[in-house]
Amino acid sequence: MSNASQSSLPPLPAADRPDVAARLRDALLAASFTADGLLDLLGAPAYAALARSETVPALRATRGDTPLELLVRLFLLQQPVPRARVAEALPVDACLESGWLARAGEGELTATVDVRPYGGPGGEDWFIVSDLGCAVGGAGGIGRRDEGVVLGVGGASTTLAGITVRTPVEAALDLGTGSGIQALHAAQHATRVTATDLNPRALHITALTLALSGTPAADLREGSLFTPVRDGEKYDLIVSNPPFVISPAARLTYRDGGMGGDDLCRTLVQEAGERLTEGGFAQFLANWQHVEGEDWQDRLRSWVPRGCDAWIVQREAQDVHQYAELWLRDAGDHQGDPAEYQARYDAWLDEFEARKVKSVGFGWITLRRTDAAVPSVTVEEWPHPVEQPLGDTIRHHFDRVDFLRGHDDAALLAAHFRLAAEVVQEQVGLPGAEDPEHVVLRQNRGMRRATRVDTVGAGFAGVCDGSMSAGVILDAIAQLVGEDPVLLRDRTPAQIRLLVEQGFLEPAR
Repeated sequence: MSNASQSSLPPLPAADRPDVAARLRDALLAASFTADGLLDLLGAPAYAALARSETVPALRATRGDTPLELLVRLFLLQQPVPRARVAEALPVDACLESGWLARAGEGELTATVDVRPYGGPGGEDWFIVSDLGCAVGGAGGIGRRDEGVVLGVGGASTTLAGITVRTPVEAALDLGTGSGIQALHAAQHATRVTATDLNPRALHITALTLALSGTPAADLREGSLFTPVRDGEKYDLIVSNPPFVISPAARLTYRDGGMGGDDLCRTLVQEAGERLTEGGFAQFLANWQHVEGEDWQDRLRSWVPRGCDAWIVQREAQDVHQYAELWLRDAGDHQGDPAEYQARYDAWLDEFEARKVKSVGFGWITLRRTDAAVPSVTVEEWPHPVEQPLGDTIRHHFDRVDFLRGHDDAALLAAHFRLAAEVVQEQVGLPGAEDPEHVVLRQNRGMRRATRVDTVGAGFAGVCDGSMSAGVILDAIAQLVGEDPVLLRDRTPAQIRLLVEQGFLEPAR
């Protein structure tokens, strides 16, 4: 990963003026420049359009002269506004002196950075700072070709924030912080937050994001991957939305890792294990190659460091042509010189061909440090809808891993279970048939899994309320269906394990 050139990017507001950030925050809140305030002002369609980097609906909705409309045009739409009117809503002189605002034309002001309201999980009013025109991070046609540009909140950012395990911890590390959204979330449940980035501009913007959001400052360190982490330092939580794009060159710091293929993501995962405290979590978004003649799941299993449980979920996979087109559009290359676009497209396909890559997967990787003799590694594909936030779902997955690892079949039958919340049963069969062809249990929360069970499994799950042991329930079912209880006890634990593993059943004691 090469360092980013900052020469073509405008100066940023001063990061060492918390007094101005506090005054600006108070002024923004007083004008209802919040996520809820924007939704009320713009309406749902225009508000949603902003998340797609479409500004025309918001421009049409802010033709008035109220303080909130002026602030939207100033900080979100990058429009010049009259100084006299802005002075009624903001501490203009302080914002000019510290660099949040700049003069533009006769009696007008412009913003130097994008400031976007962001609602925290507990109803907090936060603000995410990013470079102008880059409030929405990730693929979607940002069109800024400056190497060191710092993006705001995108789908990847919110996905990682949603899947992160949120329990009180002593130390958290946000590796590759960008605009600081993960550090902002971590500060709510971590005593100490360290945020790193190869791009010094990103560290500067993270400091602005935290200050403007009223959150304590983080320990900001410049460097690639774990280089800024000192010898012996360990963390209870590590999160990273890294520059995971598999590309033929390191053009854009925010997305291109600068290593060959998926080596950056592999290195990040493999080096995380030794940086975790016992029981600590490391959670990443990543891309990985599907290589001809190689099982992609085996590839990912080889990434998991020793001493760690892992749960890896592939959310989607794109063929190499779709993948190249997605990220060429992200850089705005499709809007430039056709010959240059073709050359870049060719270079991408040449790279994939040389590496025998047929497609690229995207998903989540969660590690948990464990002292278990045999760590648990689950690699699966789950492209179906899920219900965010999933932090508790992921934490409970590893709790169940511990439970199953510590219970042989005899202990499993002595245990008590409870049917998880919002699990429903579906019976599938021909209309009018006396018995269903099969029974499906379906979750309406979390991962929203569905699994087929036999009549014994369905009956067992339906009775589980924590009051009786699994063995007692099976004995009752055996008597009801006229089956040998010993044989039923022998063949059912595998099905119980699956239901526990997938979250349909929860240990009650």
